[in-house]
Amino acid sequence: MQKYNWVDEEISALKAEGRYVPIRTIESAQGAWVKINGKQVLNMCSNNYLGFANHPETKKAAIEAIEEYGVGAGAVRSIAGTDEIHIKLEEKIASFKHSEAALVYQGGLLANLGTVPALVGKDDIIFSEELNHASIIDGTRLSPAKRIVYKHLSVDDLEKQAKENRSSGKKALVITDGVFSMDGDIAPLPEIVDIAEKYDIMTYVDDAHGEGVLGDHGRGIVNYFHLEDKVDIEMGTFSKALGSMGGFVAGSAEMIDLLKQKARPFLFSSALNPGDAAAVLKAIEILEKDDSLVKKLWENADLLKKSLADLGYNTGHSKTPITPVIIGDEKKTVELSTKLYEEKNVFASPIVYPTVPKGTARIRLMPSAVHTHEDIMTAVNAFGELGKKLHII
Repeated sequence: MQKYNWVDEEISALKAEGRYVPIRTIESAQGAWVKINGKQVLNMCSNNYLGFANHPETKKAAIEAIEEYGVGAGAVRSIAGTDEIHIKLEEKIASFKHSEAALVYQGGLLANLGTVPALVGKDDIIFSEELNHASIIDGTRLSPAKRIVYKHLSVDDLEKQAKENRSSGKKALVITDGVFSMDGDIAPLPEIVDIAEKYDIMTYVDDAHGEGVLGDHGRGIVNYFHLEDKVDIEMGTFSKALGSMGGFVAGSAEMIDLLKQKARPFLFSSALNPGDAAAVLKAIEILEKDDSLVKKLWENADLLKKSLADLGYNTGHSKTPITPVIIGDEKKTVELSTKLYEEKNVFASPIVYPTVPKGTARIRLMPSAVHTHEDIMTAVNAFGELGKKLHII
């Protein structure tokens, strides 16, 4: 049908520009190695930092919760009631984060989409970091508040924007990623908090990639900088280091109570499935008792970064396990990813525009606690051989 010709044209253009990314079908559980098209491949692109997605204790907890509560919550919590597993999880998150209260959402994206518009409206102003995640950008767009974007990691620009624009908003919110997912760098949170206090601005940190990675026993970036009594809203996800599904925000009891009355994903979408909630609860319990998985994650990340740098690869300025292998050219990046998969059985997806700016295409590697040193070096050796073959290094 002619009315769909534009779809074929857009797909063809993506392929011609080297921006069409194949999506692999995984036929096994998440882990250091996964099965794709019947073969075992080394998995270097999963956010399953600590291995909780296929951990025996988290699986057992999910199965037991399904036996007790079923597979679904039935409806939204404000209508069908709240399963006690959700209350237990929220209490555990608040305790883990050293905050007064927490609210569980069905996903990290929904946490940002629901929370930001509930905090600031048409008479208010948002100061948003230049490289914030798409879910933050979408959350700010859903609010009628005035939006000001400040330069990446620039506290000087944030203060300049606050000084020039703060008076135009009744309430104000500064929002930033804690760990930036494409480069692995970290927000200068202490300085951001200082500016926010100076100009009477609420602080909101999306710590999706800091959960289970930074801070004491993986408590995240707010704990890492000892700012639990300074940051107003801490948001995170359960789908990365915690291995399951869902998201949350943590903050004051009054703030969380308000969100239960105003946040649209909470009010208009069914609650997180009991099995997911129980798996996350178990993952946090494990982290509280033992930080060995966090230590192993960092050990593997340090080995990967040093080995790739020794080969001559540009791995950026990451301060976290996120390891961007920056190639630049989109077509060459996709070609390297394809050959890694087809010739070396290494699953490492390309990241191209518009996810990252043009000319900064990369393969983002994600080491985990369940990788062995041999696994890491298998990936490194594959990058070394193919990088030379393709004249990248």
